Amino acid sequence: MVEKLLQKVLIVSLGSIGRRHLRNLRLLLPDAELAVLRRQGAAEDADRVFHDLPSALAFKPDAAIVASPASAHLASASALVKQAVPVLVEKPFADRLDGLPQLVADAEAAGVPLFVAYNLRFHPLLQKVRGILAVNGIGRVLSVRSEVGQYLPDWRPGKPYRTGVSARRDLGGGALLELSHELDYICWLFGRPALVFAAGGPLGDLGIDVEDTVSLTLRYGDAAPIVNVHLDFLQRAVTRQFRIVGSEGTIVGNMITGELDLYLAQTGNWMREICRPAEPNQLYLDEIGDFFSAVQDGDAIVLPDGRQGMDVICLVEAARRSMAERKEVKIDYV
Repeated sequence: MVEKLLQKVLIVSLGSIGRRHLRNLRLLLPDAELAVLRRQGAAEDADRVFHDLPSALAFKPDAAIVASPASAHLASASALVKQAVPVLVEKPFADRLDGLPQLVADAEAAGVPLFVAYNLRFHPLLQKVRGILAVNGIGRVLSVRSEVGQYLPDWRPGKPYRTGVSARRDLGGGALLELSHELDYICWLFGRPALVFAAGGPLGDLGIDVEDTVSLTLRYGDAAPIVNVHLDFLQRAVTRQFRIVGSEGTIVGNMITGELDLYLAQTGNWMREICRPAEPNQLYLDEIGDFFSAVQDGDAIVLPDGRQGMDVICLVEAARRSMAERKEVKIDYV
């Protein structure tokens, strides 16, 4: 059924993530006509290549994936939504809030599926944790510590890291946006925080004009939990982990190894389970499948919609204000 609905798919931009989506779409939709919009050059495995947005819109795609730098997401997504094309926007939703409320409102008013590709939600470990929390498996959640770090020059070996999106402010780089998976899953698991205090900046020796380190404290007013999130481009050992402390137990998760450790006060014992994808590409296949469900049925199961994606940008902008003003600030959601 999805194959019939999606006969023509457009990918906007062909960087590393765009190429991955192209390969996956060829695997999932072998009979579809796949087009790429890029400024110049050819595109292997693509059936059509366009070099400007009007030409790509004239292609009349049945769905589109926007995989350009964050600073260019809004323009492409807005044009596609106006043409009633379902859109999956790579994370982060955009590099700033300006223009996003109108885009989301337009998509909602027209009933056009609009989603943001925070595919970490599909990680089996986070899926397991969400299930535990849904049944109050560790009681009332009191505190959360989340951490992600990886040395930026190691991200794409062989390519000059300073010219990449992650290192450039004009393209929407910086730890807050590039590592915003953590901010999304915090909102997904615990709801939207009310207040944020953030500290950080270009603290390492990378020579980039964006923050390479940020530590955030998120609060839900006077209620628990208190959430601490650490993001950085500096750690030589790749790290992505969290600890959730509840009144009746503790969950410790390592998304690199897939190790999930659960302590229950009732038994006084730790239990370990391995929860990891069958292979690294699986999370990307899962998000595309969820997007297909949204195109077919009008609603995704796991992916954040445009409004949830916008919540992350509101949180990022509040964190930026906090860093500039050196004080806790209220997060103004739209």
